[in-house]
Amino acid sequence: MEPTLNTDAEVLLAEPRGFCAGVDRAIDIVERALLKFGRPIYVRHEIVHNTYVVNDLKVKGAIFIEDLAEVPPGATLVFSAHGVSKAVQAEARARGFQIFDATCPLVTKVHVEVAKLHREGYEFIMIGHKGHPEVEGTMGQLDYGIHLVEEVADVARVEPLQTARLAVVTQTTLSVDDTAEMLAAIKARFPSVREPKKQDICYATQNRQDAVKLLSPQVDVIVVVGSPTSSNSNRLREVSQRLGTPAYMVDNADELQAEWFTGFSRVGLTAGASAPDILVQQVIERLRALGAISVRKLDGITETVKFPLPKGLKLGEA
Repeated sequence: MEPTLNTDAEVLLAEPRGFCAGVDRAIDIVERALLKFGRPIYVRHEIVHNTYVVNDLKVKGAIFIEDLAEVPPGATLVFSAHGVSKAVQAEARARGFQIFDATCPLVTKVHVEVAKLHREGYEFIMIGHKGHPEVEGTMGQLDYGIHLVEEVADVARVEPLQTARLAVVTQTTLSVDDTAEMLAAIKARFPSVREPKKQDICYATQNRQDAVKLLSPQVDVIVVVGSPTSSNSNRLREVSQRLGTPAYMVDNADELQAEWFTGFSRVGLTAGASAPDILVQQVIERLRALGAISVRKLDGITETVKFPLPKGLKLGEA
């Protein structure tokens, strides 16, 4: 790659970026299951939405499936970090698999809230992306009574059976700004709607978006490391673009294009919550080849969240 950046160009690293506690836990569950029970370990859906992570686990002996019929009887099965529906849980139990649930605890919290409010007679409006596994898992907690809205226009089409008991839940990896706009539209149509106790947007999604908001005005362009299927990575790119800073999302350093950086002096760099640091380091090396002479980490929140592992995964534990 020929240098295209200005001679004094630097890379500014967003803080925090990359793996969150839920992703760390999910990957750890698969790796420990492989160590304890041997290969293969079956995983329903990509454990997290990152190509590098999934390929690495495939090499170690994980087999990723969508249909539980592909899993042999008695096998060890891991549910992905995105969560699954009640129907998938019931089918997995009925087929007799040894199950480890890698659902992010923050997603599980939404599932628990849905179950609790459903018992109290609530219907739900869910803000999320149709077809995303987290949305399918949350909507699949109930047989009826959850209405999905993807954009403001969808709010007018919601037809709940009643409006006295109506609550909002959201996909955890959305844009904070988009969610606020959608919630305002829902409240305008259903003034008595119950809002989430706390924003359903997870702490890591919030922190990474806030870091991009801080980074954006200080740079000419932003690179987001993340896979195309990663919702939270896509939202980081959108946050930057909304603030007027061009942004590109790459799965790995090979996808960087020199013309993105021609004549620029400052490149911002961040990574979605499912992107490992090795990919960030490889992007930094590419940016150095393009002419970046220094790398500087911005100040930001230090994340200390850790989630416990499910029982039965410690080596030596029955």
